[in-house]
Amino acid sequence: MNAPLLDVHNVSKRFAVRSGGTRAFVRAVDDVSFSIGAGEVLGLVGESGCGKSTIGRMIMRLIEPSEGTIALDGRDITHSSHARLRPLRRRMQMIFQDPYSSLNPRMRAGAIVTEPLLVHGIGSEPERRERVAELFRRVGLRPDQQRNFPSQFSGGQRQRLAIARALALDPALIVADEPVSALDVSIRAQVVNLMAEIQKERRLSYLFISHDLGLVQHVSDRVMVMYLGRVVETGTTAALFASPRHPYTCGLLAAVPRPDPKRRRAARETIRGEVPSPFAPPSGCAFHPRCPLATERCQRERPELRPLVGGTTAACHNVE
Repeated sequence: MNAPLLDVHNVSKRFAVRSGGTRAFVRAVDDVSFSIGAGEVLGLVGESGCGKSTIGRMIMRLIEPSEGTIALDGRDITHSSHARLRPLRRRMQMIFQDPYSSLNPRMRAGAIVTEPLLVHGIGSEPERRERVAELFRRVGLRPDQQRNFPSQFSGGQRQRLAIARALALDPALIVADEPVSALDVSIRAQVVNLMAEIQKERRLSYLFISHDLGLVQHVSDRVMVMYLGRVVETGTTAALFASPRHPYTCGLLAAVPRPDPKRRRAARETIRGEVPSPFAPPSGCAFHPRCPLATERCQRERPELRPLVGGTTAACHNVE
């Protein structure tokens, strides 16, 4: 069996905060492990504040993990220096949520896409010009738009520009952090379809981070569900959407709007209450204050991920 492209093992992230004059730590990500194979799309879902974006930024080494290891192509990059990481940057790129703030407003679009090629010394000047023009065409922009500034593009066009920049170095892995949540509903599908087409053409691997389960179902091979910093369920897209087992996953799916009013919604209870504060997480299973299946055991004992009937792996004491 081939080694995975990306291997994340027991990764955690603690942030130091001050409260009432005392220093405390918030565990934004707690003991998370997963892998992504070549050409595979892993969807990462959960409510805001569950740690999804923190995982993406740790993989890209934009923030340092507190514990655990991250390996790319079998090489441990957890604590690699910037100098050692530089050649690996060609293998992994990121698409950020806000396509306006992630682009330099003072640079023209062509220069934004050319910059990674210059930094890594790729190609001659004519080769870079041709490469950038080809990337513009591939993402649905005109080559003559290279002279425009980001402010001259629409939101959807800016995200296409961000995708072109991410593709410039021909990476193997792209971390897409809520790549369409800042876009109008009318153009989200266009950008998602573009990303799916490019993924298949280039056999890219994606970590597709989103709170939109419909999008995740459309693009992902596997899905990982997070709650308050921990993974609560994971499985193939087909298995998880057909037979979700964790009460949190069931609640998320119950809240997804259905476009066909004639189709009956499955009898799944929606999630009650609010997400607990990460400053004072509940004991035992963090989901127990909101869970319809919670028992006394859930309040005192944290469940571990285990295989369940239906083909998924979930962290719950009360489902089989």
